[in-house]
Amino acid sequence: MSQTVDVIIVGSGAGGASTAWRLVQAGRRVLMLEKGTALPRDRSTLDVKQVFKDGRFKNKELWVDGYNKQFIPGEYYNIGGKTKWYGAALLRFSPHEFEADPAHQCLGWPFGYDELAPWYDEAERLLAVHRFDNEPELQALLDRITTADPAWRAEPLPLGLKPEILQVPEEAKHFDGYASPSGYKSDAECNLLDPMQGNPLFTLMPDKTVAALASAPDDPLVITGVHCTDGSLYMARAVVLAAGAMSSPRILQDHMATTGLDRTLPSAPVVGSNFKMHINSALLGFSAFKDEDVLRKTAILYNDAFPHSTVQCLGWIDGDILETQLPAAVPKFVTNAIGGRAIGFFVTTEDGSDAHNRIVSGGQGGLPMMNYDLRRLRPADKEHRRLVRAFLARLIREGLVGVDRYVGMAGTAHALGSMVMGEDPRTSVVDAHGRVHGMRGLWVGDGSVLPRASRVNPALSIYALGLRLGAHLTEAL
Repeated sequence: MSQTVDVIIVGSGAGGASTAWRLVQAGRRVLMLEKGTALPRDRSTLDVKQVFKDGRFKNKELWVDGYNKQFIPGEYYNIGGKTKWYGAALLRFSPHEFEADPAHQCLGWPFGYDELAPWYDEAERLLAVHRFDNEPELQALLDRITTADPAWRAEPLPLGLKPEILQVPEEAKHFDGYASPSGYKSDAECNLLDPMQGNPLFTLMPDKTVAALASAPDDPLVITGVHCTDGSLYMARAVVLAAGAMSSPRILQDHMATTGLDRTLPSAPVVGSNFKMHINSALLGFSAFKDEDVLRKTAILYNDAFPHSTVQCLGWIDGDILETQLPAAVPKFVTNAIGGRAIGFFVTTEDGSDAHNRIVSGGQGGLPMMNYDLRRLRPADKEHRRLVRAFLARLIREGLVGVDRYVGMAGTAHALGSMVMGEDPRTSVVDAHGRVHGMRGLWVGDGSVLPRASRVNPALSIYALGLRLGAHLTEAL
């Protein structure tokens, strides 16, 4: 089976959905292929046991790390991608985070903040970004922290949440790490894909795994479509890889390996390298009093002593959630008592780029590899450890007992950088508009093109880049 359209987009997450949105608004025919299917709307995506303990909706595919040890990364294959599960924190990168920072091993963007600013504006409008007031107990804690040490600055956290969520406690308590069945959370499916359903220019095909790129018979540098694992072939004037920083580079690596481009294309050694995913730790503070706040994830903290890091509030924590993280022998009444007195924080530090931190395709029948080692990122690792210690100490001074846990290799929510953009094909994979160096008809539109991770969640930047890519493709075609 074959089908010809203007653009094929592989993946339905933030980058793919926003690219498709902009193309369809401009009158282009778009075919979107998604490896997964739609999530159920029966509220099972709000169930703590199914989401966290059983991992019903997570990827089950095995990977290996740089030491050939098997693990399962926290990926999601469903319509809307990881945006269905994110905490809806939609922040802009700061202007200085588009510049290189050699001391922290950070690459520079091929353009500055001003280039992306109008696309940030459009992304915020499409995603209805909103800021909520802090609830009483959180506000009291933040006041104590910032008064005792003014180096800490608390700012409202921009969220893709509808204000009506506050009237539905079950949803308000289960948006950070859950998928909203009612559409209270702004995500790629609800805000971009659903409005295009029924438009004859847009076709979304779920349960379609791309097996290989199709190219011109006499030139593997000219991409003409994709082959899927079910034997189907789809043709287009342009193909956009938007399957995420852990999948998109593997599709290109496989194409290069089977055609010999891995030996001739200048950017071939860079495909998969410079992989980033932030250094993240979850931190819980326990007080002597029950916390009655519900939404909770409404503030972000900065401190100039940790210039590449932030501390965000996490959403609702209770005994049911803690039970999924503690040994089964811990009695229920204990987890409930602890959970009712817990407040969560997400400590994030920008990890720099190292060419040896990379994604490697396993090829036909092999396991893919994530070779990522914090020992290659000494400045980032050092800052993160200092920040965790400093914030735990601050919580203790404010009357809370704190514990922390490094999220680790499986925590790939912010996977980025494995096909970075730049002007030099020897040090980057795509140009400033996302076109793969030296190839025709192939573009990348997901977080793998980000040269830097910044110190905040990358989703809004990926949405903005997708909108920009869609506008550029409209003209290029």
